[in-house]
Amino acid sequence: MTETSPGAPILMFDSGIGGPTVLREARVLMPDRRFVYVADDAGFPYGAWEEPALRGRIIELFGELLQRFRPAISVIACNTASTLAIEALRQAYPGHPFVGTVPAIKPAAERTRSGLVSVLATPGTVKRQYTRDLIRQWASKCHVRLVGSDRLASLAERYMRDGFVDEEAVRAEIAPCFVEQDGRRTDIVVLACTHYPFLVNRMRKTAPWPVDWLDPAEAIARRALSLIGEARGGEPALDSAPDLAVFTSGAPDYATRRLIHGFGLAAE
Repeated sequence: MTETSPGAPILMFDSGIGGPTVLREARVLMPDRRFVYVADDAGFPYGAWEEPALRGRIIELFGELLQRFRPAISVIACNTASTLAIEALRQAYPGHPFVGTVPAIKPAAERTRSGLVSVLATPGTVKRQYTRDLIRQWASKCHVRLVGSDRLASLAERYMRDGFVDEEAVRAEIAPCFVEQDGRRTDIVVLACTHYPFLVNRMRKTAPWPVDWLDPAEAIARRALSLIGEARGGEPALDSAPDLAVFTSGAPDYATRRLIHGFGLAAE
C-alpha cells in the first residue's frame, strides 16, 4: 500500500474522456478537493480487449498511478473497468479505497412503473457476470434487456470533441433498448457507460418515446464523498495546484486538450 499525504488528490480513472460526467458531480460535492483525471486513451476502446489482458493492463497502470500521485482514493469512472477489475485492484492494492462504477440496476428496478428496463452498455459490461448478478439480486421482478453498443462510446467522444454527431447512428444504437410488451413500454434506460450522458440530448431526440435516462454519476460522487473522510490524507489540499489530466498516450490531440481545458483540467 502506497502511503498518502495530507491534501492527497482524488484520482479519477476512465478509458477515455467520459469520466468528466462523474468529475462534474464530484466537484459539486467536494469543491475543496484536488482531482487528477487519468484517461487511458492508449487503451481505448476497452471493448476491443480480451478480458485477461485488459485486467492486467489496468492493474499495472494503477501500480504506477498510485506511486506517482499517492491519491487519497481512486474512482474508477468506467463501467467496463469496474466490472472487470475492481476486485482485482482491491486485492492488488489492499488498504487503498476504490470507488467503482456499476450499472444502476437497483435504482432502475425501484423506479420503473412498467417493469421494462433496458441497460445500455458496452459489450464487455453486458456480457460480464457481475452485471447479470446485479439483475438477479435487484431486478428479478423486472424484465431487463441488456443492450451492448459497439459504437456509442466512440460517438460520444467524437461529439464531445467536435460538437456534432450522426444522429441516425445514435438512433440505431439505442433502438434495441425500446421494448413494447403486453401494452407496456420500456420506461427506464440505464446509462451503463460514463461516456453516454454526453449524448443523452441526442438520445432523447432520436428515441421513439420518452424514457428516464438513468445516469449514476451523482451516486458515484456521493460514494466517493462518504469514503474520503475515512481515507488517510483525506484533508483538502492547502495549495492551489490545478486539477490535472493525464493521458496514457502522452499525446492527446488539440480538440481533446481543448475539451479537457473546458472542464478545468490542465493537460499534462
